[in-house]
Amino acid sequence: MNSSAENGPARPSEFAQNLDLLRQVPFFSGLPLEPLKVLAYLCTRETFRPGETLFQQGDQEGAAFFVIDGQAQLSRRDEEGGETVFSDYDAGSFLGGLSLLAESRRLFTLTAETEMHCLVLTRDKFVSTMGQFPDIVPKVLEAVVKSVRDWEKQFIIDHSDLCDLCRARIGVSMV
Repeated sequence: MNSSAENGPARPSEFAQNLDLLRQVPFFSGLPLEPLKVLAYLCTRETFRPGETLFQQGDQEGAAFFVIDGQAQLSRRDEEGGETVFSDYDAGSFLGGLSLLAESRRLFTLTAETEMHCLVLTRDKFVSTMGQFPDIVPKVLEAVVKSVRDWEKQFIIDHSDLCDLCRARIGVSMV
């Protein structure tokens, strides 16, 4: 007799893993189970090698990335050709969620620093799911608003000594 107990614990399917990962993302965590299942099914898993670009500044494609493992770096080119590095992202980071909602040119470039494995969801697949489950739209928008507000609140806490120019630009959550 060949039971799973003899072979060790059963590993969850990729679909179940995708579902668990999506539940960790605030952008999706408030969604009912059925649309989450559809999104988990529609996601793809992609591997990126060190130096490979996940998305490029100026790109208009719509895809969001959940970093399963590895590390990426966010940067931006200036008009003179120089580059500024802004942030590093690692496992558990969710990047590009706003691109699922509307077409928009990327302001930054995201490059793999190490080998990365990501869960990837395209705008087309996300929009198709919202069409199937129109009641999720307010929940997604609520998550986006909360995320922007939380980011701005943390920015103010982290930078209590804001310069005048920074103070003049605070208020994005008021949009």
